Amino acid sequence: MTTLEKILLWIPRDLCILAILFISMFSLDVFESGVPFGQQILAFLMHNIPSFVLIAALIIAWKREFLGGIIIGSIGLVTAPFIYSLNYSRNHSVGASLMVILLINMPFIIIGTLFIISHLIKRRRT
Repeated sequence: MTTLEKILLWIPRDLCILAILFISMFSLDVFESGVPFGQQILAFLMHNIPSFVLIAALIIAWKREFLGGIIIGSIGLVTAPFIYSLNYSRNHSVGASLMVILLINMPFIIIGTLFIISHLIKRRRT
């Protein structure tokens, strides 16, 4: 395995883990004083449903890079209009809403592409 193949093997996996951790970080806002602990845990789990879906997609991509790359990239593409419209309705700013898309969705589109490229390079080698 060449150095490029090793890099393309691990970069999308590492980036995906970091991106999932970044998305999961937003669920920490459910913890506040005065709310029963059980209710906070339930809210925390509900806020992490996107992270659980992304973890499942990462597991698929780890085993089958091409399929996982398509799934992860599709998640980034399909959710972009919904996230844009949600943010635009809150702040009425096209620029701010596009920045949110760049921060949240673009990493998953790039990661999906990297998984597909990694698969194609491995396939070409064998």
